[in-house]
Amino acid sequence: MSLFKARDWWSTVLGEKEEFDQGCLCLADVDNTGNGQGDGAQAEDMLLEVHLRDPILQVEVGKFVSGTEMLHLAVLHSRKLCVYSVSGTLGNVEHGNQYQIKLMYEHNLQRTACNMTYGSFGGVKGRDLICIQSMDGMLMVFEQESYAFGRFLPGSLLPGPLAYSSRTDSFITVSSCRQVESYKYHVLAFATDADKRQETEQQKLGSGKRLVVDWTLNIGEQALDICIVSFNQSASSVFVLGERNFFCLKDNGQIRFMKKLDCSPSCFLPYCSVSEGTINTLIGNHNHMLHIYQDVTLKWATQLPHIPVAVRVGCLHDLKGVIVTLSDDGHLQCSYLGTDPSFFQAPKVESRELHYEELDIELKELQKIIKDVNKSQGIWPMTEREDDLKVSAMVSPKFDSVSQAADVEVGTDLVPSVTVKVTLQNRLALQKAKLSVYVQPPLVLTCDQFTFEFMAPEMSRTVAFSVYLKGSYTPSELEGNAVVSYSRPSGIPRVIQCKFRLPLKLICLPGQPSKTASHKLTIDTNKSPVSLLSLFPGFANQSEDDQVNVMGFRFLGGSRVTLLASKTSQRYRIQSEQFEDLWLITNELIIRLQEYFEKQGIKDFACSFSGSMPLQEYFELIDHHFELRINGEKLEELLSERAVQFRAIQRRLLTRFKDKTPAPLQHLDTLLDGTYKQVIALADAVEENQDSLFQSFTRLKSATHLVILLIGLWQKLSTDQIAILEAAFLPLQQDTQELGWEETVDAAISHLLKTCLSKSSKEQALNLSSQLNIPKDTSRLKKHITLLCDRLAKGGRLCLSTDAAAPQTMVMPVGGCTTIPESDLEERSIEQDSTELFTNHKHLIVETPLPEVSPLQGVSE
Repeated sequence: MSLFKARDWWSTVLGEKEEFDQGCLCLADVDNTGNGQGDGAQAEDMLLEVHLRDPILQVEVGKFVSGTEMLHLAVLHSRKLCVYSVSGTLGNVEHGNQYQIKLMYEHNLQRTACNMTYGSFGGVKGRDLICIQSMDGMLMVFEQESYAFGRFLPGSLLPGPLAYSSRTDSFITVSSCRQVESYKYHVLAFATDADKRQETEQQKLGSGKRLVVDWTLNIGEQALDICIVSFNQSASSVFVLGERNFFCLKDNGQIRFMKKLDCSPSCFLPYCSVSEGTINTLIGNHNHMLHIYQDVTLKWATQLPHIPVAVRVGCLHDLKGVIVTLSDDGHLQCSYLGTDPSFFQAPKVESRELHYEELDIELKELQKIIKDVNKSQGIWPMTEREDDLKVSAMVSPKFDSVSQAADVEVGTDLVPSVTVKVTLQNRLALQKAKLSVYVQPPLVLTCDQFTFEFMAPEMSRTVAFSVYLKGSYTPSELEGNAVVSYSRPSGIPRVIQCKFRLPLKLICLPGQPSKTASHKLTIDTNKSPVSLLSLFPGFANQSEDDQVNVMGFRFLGGSRVTLLASKTSQRYRIQSEQFEDLWLITNELIIRLQEYFEKQGIKDFACSFSGSMPLQEYFELIDHHFELRINGEKLEELLSERAVQFRAIQRRLLTRFKDKTPAPLQHLDTLLDGTYKQVIALADAVEENQDSLFQSFTRLKSATHLVILLIGLWQKLSTDQIAILEAAFLPLQQDTQELGWEETVDAAISHLLKTCLSKSSKEQALNLSSQLNIPKDTSRLKKHITLLCDRLAKGGRLCLSTDAAAPQTMVMPVGGCTTIPESDLEERSIEQDSTELFTNHKHLIVETPLPEVSPLQGVSE
């Protein structure tokens, strides 16, 4: 048993399947006996139970009946306020005393009630007035049997806790703006019209003068409860219980102190401490704990058997300081703080002598066993690490007989679909294995998620789905990825993936070769040229034998690409009207050439690129993508402005319609209709820009893949170096306004330039910005890309090892290598030198010029 559990003095369970809240507990001398206990009643006796039919929101006890200062019970229902008197009659039989409840008066409410508070409003003597807050933020004041007035709180959206401070004669609440607000009673009372009868009718209809708040304090969170505690007649404190903190405020709204809570609170009760000038606070939380604070110092913590929603402190049967708690399911408990001593004594441990020599021998044997296990199979056995699940994917060599393409946006072409089968083979029993398949847009899948609830050991499961092209532009890759996530029987999560390659003919058809094109690339090889008919058998026109070295491709989106093979030299040319369309055909050509020579048993086949890097064409795509991002920001700003204007006009119209004496609309309806049309048009423009941005990003990824491929062929980069370039240039699957491609790539390239490609230690000392923001333009990014190519051309190599920070020895031409600019002035000073290197489309200007690319020989153009 815990030492710090609350000691149960008396407890019971109230009602059956009922719910209770903080307003459902009140501790008071409701029968006016004056001694704090019933006449001869026992604590376990129920004095009175009455069924009131309507749900009860809150109960309070005060001087609510005129002509007497006796205490009465006020019960708040959702649409009614009832005041009762509770009295007892001395019993003459064994049943004991009898208690009755009598309705003194009731008020039917015009609005749905939320909570109430009471007090001597306005400084009245010998009686209490009641203030009820409605769900729409109206305060209704009742002077006992009569209704006084009602006022709306300005800007009220949702009602908050409500309390009354007698010292300042103010109502204190927490608004939906998360502000503590104080309203003087006399301000509420005098905000009336001249005609009293007219005012009453207006308040019922919801009108009234605007109130002025006395003071406000932003606490930054919603409040659960408010309590007012007075030290003496000259000072009082406002306690506010928030979701994460509780606050103690002065009468004028200044913070006296605050305390951050470790657990989510459920209720609280401040009361005066025995120490002068301090206040004790009971705070219950959702961890079944009750904490007692003296100001901000935790003095005691005790455990409760339930989560309290209301807590009170009182004197019962001459026992002072009894803590009364109520849970939301009706557990009512009276408890006190204390401890029960434990009479348990731990038995003596049997002492024995330790033989250190035997322990040393045993330790060495265990270490030998552990060492042998690590040598034989490592920390994890290979069977557990690799053979739990095997995933394989197979792409059908033929198209589906009936295309599965639906809702395509390609045009008049018939869009084919191809079936992909993924097979899972498991060695152990697996629970809830999930298969996710991803392809590059605009390629889509008929189904991309598969779940296997249970797979028995040595079981094989195969799923099939179709892939087709949905959009009118080409994807950046033809590679798909199948990922399986599962958990081993021991509970360890694992992920395994399998990649598959889709056929080129899924997105491309045979086309007519073009003699002219805006963009051309030449790939050099070290082997004799191969017939294009054997490399691309599905795209050849067998009737035209004279075009064995020329082949045309037409993408389903409409763009065309021409592939030419030289008859005499070992070169291939790819040309197209769109720069980004060169990527898929170039990549497919290199892959098929490698597969062709591998089948021939030739292992030293290699490709190279000796032309100029097409950075200018690449930069045009970057500028177009960036322009769409800027345009999207401007459209969203305009849409936000029109939405604010639309809501403002709505509020004006609503005010006009609610006014008792209608006024002319002054063309507000016409302005509302025009603003609505602008909002719809701007929303359509935002969607259209987002679609264009998505397509532009796909084309930019295609061009980026092509640039990385050309850099790798140009500098003969290894697989690891190409992987570093891909990580730097392709960090995002999709970009957004908050985090876009330009700033991400610029940060990655700057990191490479200041680490593995740095020229001096001075560059390494430069720190990168810790926050990525959308740049003003793309000039800095383009300069960094140009500088990256310049460093690679002069001997720089990419690496991510610990030695990457050391400056590498580069083959420098006379005059040195351009450093990374530390300021805008340095950027402007190197602008001309950095860009001239890659603006010539015939050859590279380096220390030893590469041979100029001559026109293809023997190619019929």
